[in-house]
Amino acid sequence: MSNPDLVIRGGTVADGRGGELFEADVAITGGKVSEVGKVSGKGAEEIDARGKLVTPGFVDVHTHYDGQVTWSQDITPSSQNGVTTAIMGNCGVGFAPCKPADHTRLIQLMEGVEDIPEPVLSAGIPWAWESFPDYMNWLSKRDFDIDVGAQLPHAALRVYVMGERGARRDPSTAEDNAAMAKLAGEAVRSGALGFSTSRTLNHRTSTGDFTPTLKAGEDELTAIAEAMHSQGRSVLQFVLDLSTIHEDLPMMLRVADPTKCPISFSITQNDRSPNRWRQTLDEINAAAKRGLSITAQIAARPVGLLLGLELSRNPFQTHPSYRAIAHLPLKERLARLQQSDVRKAILSETATATDDPLFFRPNYDKMFLLGDPPDYEQPPENALGPQARKQGRQPEELAYDAMLSDEGRGMLYVPFLNYADGNLDATREMLIDPQSVPGLSDGGGIICDASFPTYLLTHWTRDRTRGEKLSIPFVVAAQSRKTALSVGLTDRGLIAPGYKADVNVIDYDRLHLHPPKVHYDLPVGGRRLLQDVDGYEATIVSGVVTRRHGEATGRRPGKLIRGAQGLAS
Repeated sequence: MSNPDLVIRGGTVADGRGGELFEADVAITGGKVSEVGKVSGKGAEEIDARGKLVTPGFVDVHTHYDGQVTWSQDITPSSQNGVTTAIMGNCGVGFAPCKPADHTRLIQLMEGVEDIPEPVLSAGIPWAWESFPDYMNWLSKRDFDIDVGAQLPHAALRVYVMGERGARRDPSTAEDNAAMAKLAGEAVRSGALGFSTSRTLNHRTSTGDFTPTLKAGEDELTAIAEAMHSQGRSVLQFVLDLSTIHEDLPMMLRVADPTKCPISFSITQNDRSPNRWRQTLDEINAAAKRGLSITAQIAARPVGLLLGLELSRNPFQTHPSYRAIAHLPLKERLARLQQSDVRKAILSETATATDDPLFFRPNYDKMFLLGDPPDYEQPPENALGPQARKQGRQPEELAYDAMLSDEGRGMLYVPFLNYADGNLDATREMLIDPQSVPGLSDGGGIICDASFPTYLLTHWTRDRTRGEKLSIPFVVAAQSRKTALSVGLTDRGLIAPGYKADVNVIDYDRLHLHPPKVHYDLPVGGRRLLQDVDGYEATIVSGVVTRRHGEATGRRPGKLIRGAQGLAS
């Protein structure tokens, strides 16, 4: 037998099955794991993993890299966080199919939903396609540092078929449904892993319009789901709104039921109804017992907003005296904000409501300094409101000073989902539900949650002090094998002979997330938030080392995934 291409020596293996950790060598040959145990053959390349954690590459099922994959071959920040497969096209937003006249409309929707600036998308996306199969063919010629999979986005499909009527959220006709169904079937044949839609009021275009899919009828969704599932396995991914979940969840289950189409949808804890998530999990567990393949996507920490002078939102953005200087470059704005008269004027004014669903009158009892290292599970008494009362000051003053720190780069953190109880106990319960997988990282936008896979390992297995932890084998299995299976990728997520050689070597003791920072590395100098991370010794995709000691190697074995993947016989 010939020697392996790569041998990872003496690591502590979490193989993705959820069982006990064990010490072993891992041999890789021809892009597949060839041996796990005591490997006698010498590899052409070897990695000393003694004292390190060896895991399957992580599979992130909820990202928004639809734009980034067209201008970049490095799918950062996910690839910096141990992710070796990312699934995009979630929440009904994406860029195919699309007629030239609708480019701006789809860009505005992605900007509104994911906070990716319009100039970035306009400059970065080449629009070298119109149909979804064209988009897939174009992407299939590109090489990446991880594998990427795509879903057919409902908003793009609806606008493509219905035009202005679709964007206005008019009900579809039988002819519309037939046309959408035909294109949906073509999408699966071209490699779409699923279809995504959104019914949440939070998803709006940058001009304030609701997503085109908000009120799509059951007949429309059923036609699309049936057409897709008749062509091969495809997941129906959706996001619902708390205000209509009592109607929409039963409807989505009815849509999936005739075909037993697998479904995947997001569950979070909402302040307005902090125990509704339990009822929702009960409903999906009951559906699973009836034979539906159903997965709940759970965020690893609070879904939160970061506020700051360099970011899209801050607590004073609606104050007239702040609005008067909001257009100035950061350095000039900072100089003005440090003037006592400007400070006094801004602090004397009050916030007003806006059309932005994610901006609300600041609640300083739920606003925190994120800190270094960033702390996403702080006790309520750490919030600016209680801190200000303790100091005999106004919370607005604390927020103002915090944002001026670090040369105007100070950030405030507002957890608005998964934090109704002031801790993450509900999140832990959601994560351990048998129907759940980690999801919602949203990689690809300015939203700084692509570090979820790293947070799962650091916070939940090692650093948590305010409640029960989770085990390393559980977290690794959830973020690799369980996520892979949920989107039909049975060829990965395990360290076992015959499986795709996507592997992480992690210095677990050193694994550490840094605070988010704004980077201007998108097309036309567009900004995004990135979190540096320490501790990933090596990330391997299809047997090729893509990252070593936290740095990219420049090798890009990652490809577009076309359709559900099984093990080669």
